[in-house]
Amino acid sequence: MLILIIAYVGGVLTILSPCILPVLPFVFARADRPFSSHGLPMLLGMAVAFAAIATLAAVGGGWVVALNEYGRHAAMALLAVFGITLLFPRVADRLTRPLVALGTRLSEPQPNGTTAPASIGTPLLLGMATGLLWAPCAGPILGLILTGAALNGASVGTSLLLLAYAAGACTSLAAALLLGGRAFAAMKRSLHTGEWVRRTAGALVLVGVGAIALGLDTGLLGRLSIGTTSTLEQALVDRIGLPTPKPPQADTPSTLEDTELTLTAAARKPAPSRTLRTEGLLPSFSGATEWINSAPLTPEGLRGKVVLVDFWTYSCINCLRTLPYLRAWADKYRDVGLVVVGVHAPEFAFEKRSSNVHRAVEDLGIGFPVAVDSDFAIWRAFDNQYWPAFYFVDAQGHIRHHQFGENQYEESERVIQQLLAEAGRTNVPSGLVSPTASGVQAAPDVSPSLSQETYLGYERSRNFASPGGIASDRANVYRRPASLRSDQWALAGDWTVERERAISNRTNGRIAYRFHARDLHLVLGPSADGKPVRFRVLLDGKPPLSDHGSDVDAQGNGMIDVQRLYQLLRQTKSTKEHLFEIEFLDEGAQAYVFTFG
Repeated sequence: MLILIIAYVGGVLTILSPCILPVLPFVFARADRPFSSHGLPMLLGMAVAFAAIATLAAVGGGWVVALNEYGRHAAMALLAVFGITLLFPRVADRLTRPLVALGTRLSEPQPNGTTAPASIGTPLLLGMATGLLWAPCAGPILGLILTGAALNGASVGTSLLLLAYAAGACTSLAAALLLGGRAFAAMKRSLHTGEWVRRTAGALVLVGVGAIALGLDTGLLGRLSIGTTSTLEQALVDRIGLPTPKPPQADTPSTLEDTELTLTAAARKPAPSRTLRTEGLLPSFSGATEWINSAPLTPEGLRGKVVLVDFWTYSCINCLRTLPYLRAWADKYRDVGLVVVGVHAPEFAFEKRSSNVHRAVEDLGIGFPVAVDSDFAIWRAFDNQYWPAFYFVDAQGHIRHHQFGENQYEESERVIQQLLAEAGRTNVPSGLVSPTASGVQAAPDVSPSLSQETYLGYERSRNFASPGGIASDRANVYRRPASLRSDQWALAGDWTVERERAISNRTNGRIAYRFHARDLHLVLGPSADGKPVRFRVLLDGKPPLSDHGSDVDAQGNGMIDVQRLYQLLRQTKSTKEHLFEIEFLDEGAQAYVFTFG
């Protein structure tokens, strides 16, 4: 009940968002009509459109984003026509003649002597069009609802939260509509005519459509706003202590049994077999949006095979470092009955794009089957919580072991050998693989990194040190403080910080981070139009030289050409703390998360 109330309050606060301002003329333009026959249907249409788009965004893939964009264009066209009819009465007369004729027929006496009620179709349609423009105005509370739905799937609880949010937004807009109606009535009494009001409303509607078409609803208005709904909603979330749903990433075990597996090989006594309990049946892969390197696989079709299911995503450094072992196991044990199945479950929006996943699979040299799980259906079927996560399945289709996080490779290969032996395979290769890897797939430092994964999007950011804090979802000029403490980071230049990324709006945007680790990686993307972005890296104010990463030369120069994880530093020594700096020489760079090793 508390969370429902918070969702409702978040919806009420939506009216304070800068991107709502261009929508308000559409509301006030009909404020002089009866609320029951015009205002209420319009608000109902807005709520329906909002709930539909929000629900699709929660459970859908990247196609929903494109569909919503087409809907916005259609909504702007419809509302532009509406504005023209208000501004030019003759145009309105011509366009509404068919509707007037229909209304006349509907108003004719019915067989029982009554007349048909006035149609609510027009205000309902206008409300739905307005709702398509209103839906993207999402603050932190709606973000929590949609993030939880994306991870956990559609449910009655999610629908109730979306309904509560929509009801809150309709409440505030209904209040605006009623107050607007009184204002319009007062103006009519003083002017003795509604023509001036009508034309003004039409002009304001067209101005609103133009503002939305030019992107001013979330750009300029956001920058001019003194305080936005995001600030108020985030304060409410922080005050209540509402948990933020996050796709967890594991590089450490989460249970006592898993902790015992982290002992080094020297500390363990060799054991040809161990007790492997049954943890359940292999779930279906039917939720996959597509398959790469294979036709769709099923639990029934895999019976008789030992299966290793790996949950991964291609920008996750911990996942990338497991790939050399997965490839080696797939090759070594393929002929004796092992099937490795990768399940790609995205962390960031760009990892939902099919073309990006296909390119990553090819670039990473993955030859085993990959199920693309962009909707997290397989993730939920396994009740999984981690990247990377291994599930070991015997020939009868029972899950017999699991491993969360990287390392523990010797233990994992012993489990594979044991399950193959249980399946009656007599020619199982002995020994352990020892693959070599370079770049982002190379093994981490033997000494654990003291710096932790750090997200640059405001949803999960921490230790941000630029004065004034993060200005969410709007362009802002940041400056770097004179000094940074351990694990602090800062922006410099013109940036827009969104929920999961920071975007450099102009050339020479910079990021600084004081870190303690051997390797430093950063998930980056080129400009929105796909143009490559040049960058330069400094380590303690100097070119990295021999400490450069695989995506940087000795002088620190590199190029962002696709959205992926970039290795920027790989030091020969990592005994002390360092200051990392990156400068983007072209505008449009997208930065997501720092990872270390």
